Amino acid sequence: MSPFGCVREREVRDLLHQGYWPKACPEELHAHVETCRICADLVLVTRALGEERRRTMPQARLEAPGALWWRAQLRRRNAAIEKMARPIFGAEVFALAMALVVAAAVVVWQAGNWGGWIRDLPRALHLDALLPASMVDSGGGALWIVVPVLATIALLSGVVVYLVSEKQ
Repeated sequence: MSPFGCVREREVRDLLHQGYWPKACPEELHAHVETCRICADLVLVTRALGEERRRTMPQARLEAPGALWWRAQLRRRNAAIEKMARPIFGAEVFALAMALVVAAAVVVWQAGNWGGWIRDLPRALHLDALLPASMVDSGGGALWIVVPVLATIALLSGVVVYLVSEKQ
């Protein structure tokens, strides 16, 4: 026996890995293992690990590698999309805030002139040419034009925002 290894260690290891230990091995090898500390440790550790492997093998149920790979790719893609969408969301919030600030400024600026401004809008846009003469003379034509125009603008802007956000 040498201090760094045993000359019969390879023979003992082969018998252990093939499953022939202890029943199908020669008596002289049994006697050697009882006297050699290196071979005895090899037998002890290999048998302990083998028993543990046999005990835990039914518990380890791994999924198919294809499913694991697919989930990893999906997770990676979703992380990239989320990383990319963060600045876009910030830009959308900034645009909304600017639109609200501009709308508030217009409301404050025109607060005293709302009645006259709305009444003059169809005349400024020359929409009174589209109305019957009886509506123009009665003065109620402004409300019939301004409300549908504003509703159409709101509807179209909502559709445009939806389509733009759908592409992203």
